[in-house]
Order: sequence, then C-alpha cells, then structure tokens
Amino acid sequence: MSISRHQAVGAYRRWEPADFDDEAGPRKSTRPPPAPPAPPAVEPAPVAAAADGLSLPADFHLPTADELERLHEEIRATGLEEGRREGYAEGLEAGRAQGYAEGKARAEDEAARLAALADGLEQALSQLDGEIAEELMALAIEMARRIVRQTLAEHPESILDTVRSALLQLPQGHAHIQLHPDDLALVREHLGDQLAHAGHRLQEDARLQRGDCRIDGVGAQVDATLETRWRRVLESIGHDRAKWNPPPDEAGALPS
Repeated sequence: MSISRHQAVGAYRRWEPADFDDEAGPRKSTRPPPAPPAPPAVEPAPVAAAADGLSLPADFHLPTADELERLHEEIRATGLEEGRREGYAEGLEAGRAQGYAEGKARAEDEAARLAALADGLEQALSQLDGEIAEELMALAIEMARRIVRQTLAEHPESILDTVRSALLQLPQGHAHIQLHPDDLALVREHLGDQLAHAGHRLQEDARLQRGDCRIDGVGAQVDATLETRWRRVLESIGHDRAKWNPPPDEAGALPS
C-alpha cells in the first residue's frame, strides 16, 4: 500500500526524549508543533500616500497620457503667451526709447535747421533793408537832381541868388564873375549896376552850364557850379558817389 506525502507528514511525529528528572514520568515537550507552510504571498496593491504621511483622496488617480499631453500643451501655451507678453513689453519699451531718441535727434536737427534759416532770413532782411534804403536814397537823389534842373529851366532868375551867395564868400575886393551867356544877360539886367559899382566884372563862358557860376577874387576863388554844389550836398548826407551829370543811359530814367 502506498502512502501519500501528506499522509506521511501527518503520521510523522517528532521524537522527544523523556525527561528523567520528572517523577511523574516523561514530560511532554512544550515546544509548539511546526506551523503548516504559509500560502504564497500576494503583492498588495500600492497605497498612494501624500507627502508628510498624509493620505490622498480615495478617488485620486494618476493622469493618463492624453491628460499629460494636454497639460504639456497648456504649460507650453502659457509659457509662450507669457514670453510673448514679456517680449512685447520689452520690445515696446525698447521701441519707445529708440523712437524717443530718434525723435529727439530729429527735432534737434530741425531746430538747428530752423535756427540757421532764421539767421539767414535775418541777414537777408538786413541786407534787403540796406538795399531798399540805398535804392530809396538813390531815387530821392535822382528826383532832387531833376527838380533842380526843372527849377533852373522854369526859373532861370535863380542864378541871381547864386551870384549873391558866391560873392558873400569872398573878401572885399574886385571879382571876376564867369557865367553862361544866357545867365550873363539876366545878371547884367538885374544886377549890372550894383556889380559895376562894387568893382566886379562879368564875363561869359560857354563851357559853363545854365546855373553855373565861377568867381575869381583877389587871392581866392569860388566854384559855384551846379556839379560842385551838388557834390557838397551829397557829401553832407554821405552819398558823394551820385554825379550831377549821370551817364547817358541813366539820364533819362529814374531808378526802378
């Protein structure tokens, strides 16, 4: 008859030697019988635990791959948006600073250009004022010259006052008075007796113009020609360059 392994194990008893010191007879061993073999261990399911020994909620679960991908996209999008905002703010500030610097430099250049234009305009106006003043003075001189000529033509007897004024510049004594032939006739008619009584002598000179007078006295000479008197008047006002007898191309027209 065959015996199975389990039957053999159950029929087997560990032998214990008798305790001869016990009067009551052999003493049974107090050692417990060996325990039956334990069943195979089953790995317990992992229990999630939070940091510091705190338990996580029962419904806690690890994120799935889709959730991780979506979370990654959200983090990336958030980072891009924050980076865009920071970059925009930095770019805006840099652009504002650059624009301000460029605008300031351009404004300074424009101000310098306008200042130069203003200086040039002031100089041009000053020059124009001077040119206008010169033209006005030339016009006034030309008008005065023509008025004198017209007066001599319309009032030839004005030569009488010229002769009287010229004689007053000479000391007492005989004088030799030279006049244009036409003026000589007028002076002889109106002042002949008076001049003869004073010892003066009249003499015609065709080289002189109407209104001219030259007087030769004792040790003195008076040039009362129109050109000389005209030059003296212009010298008194600082315009001695205007001539009594202008060139032919200027004699017939006033300055424009």
